[in-house]
Amino acid sequence: MGNRMNLIRPLLPIVSVLCVFWISGCATPRRLVTDPAPGGKAGDTEQLPSIYAPKPVSVLSGKASFYGKPQKTASGERFDPRKLTAAHKTLPMHSVVRVINLRNGKSVIVRINDRGPYVRGRIIDLSTAAAEKIDMINAGVAPVKVEVLKKIDVMTKPNRKVKPTN
Repeated sequence: MGNRMNLIRPLLPIVSVLCVFWISGCATPRRLVTDPAPGGKAGDTEQLPSIYAPKPVSVLSGKASFYGKPQKTASGERFDPRKLTAAHKTLPMHSVVRVINLRNGKSVIVRINDRGPYVRGRIIDLSTAAAEKIDMINAGVAPVKVEVLKKIDVMTKPNRKVKPTN
């Protein structure tokens, strides 16, 4: 019996560390951002929501302005000031970003569908609807933080059949 305990004793720290990792795997994950930007890509017919990681890929700071004149965007779709969209000079089309108004802490998630702004010192042009969400309409221009979000690929087809419950 004593011989067995001598063999088990060195394994106890390893087993306890493995138990901690196993239990931490059951912890609640960070909240994911889902379906943030209504009005997906032009011609997109998929009805499943998109899911984005809570941690941004990159963060930009500067001034935001907004525009509301209906026009054709750089992505080819018609600009709708009622949708949560924005213009950025360099981000890829259909990128999803979180814009945080640094004056009041309010945020909105928008999809990039146009190029601009072309005014020095501004980093993003929001649609009127997006500007309203972060309360910057009266100011016209506001200091913001722009967080570029990363899309998480989700398996859309199940790998097993689930029987419906009656």
